[in-house]
Amino acid sequence: MPEMKITIGGRDFEVACQEGEEQFLRAASRMLDNEATALIGQIGRMPEARMLLMAGLMLADKAAGLEDQLRSLEERAVVAERVAADARANPAKVEVPVIPDIVIDSFAEIAAQAEALADRIEERKAG
Repeated sequence: MPEMKITIGGRDFEVACQEGEEQFLRAASRMLDNEATALIGQIGRMPEARMLLMAGLMLADKAAGLEDQLRSLEERAVVAERVAADARANPAKVEVPVIPDIVIDSFAEIAAQAEALADRIEERKAG
């Protein structure tokens, strides 16, 4: 079982973890250290047990907030899946509006002008 030295709030700790779990321990200790460092910056030096308790509680509060967000997003995903399933089961007819004749005429005129311009360019090249 690997042993690692981690630093939390400026204090070093020797801890053991399962083989292959070192990266997770490092990540977790960084999170705890960030909270402990913020506490020390606000309150100043405090007993080790209190620092670890407060930092752990701060992380637990963040985790609880994330769990609430996750539950909310999962509920929204369920609703979205229901809406999508309903849309697939009952496809709506999409009506395409008729293009007004004036728009069609305008495009035809623009195309004619572009062709005339292209013809003039070709004439200049040839002449």
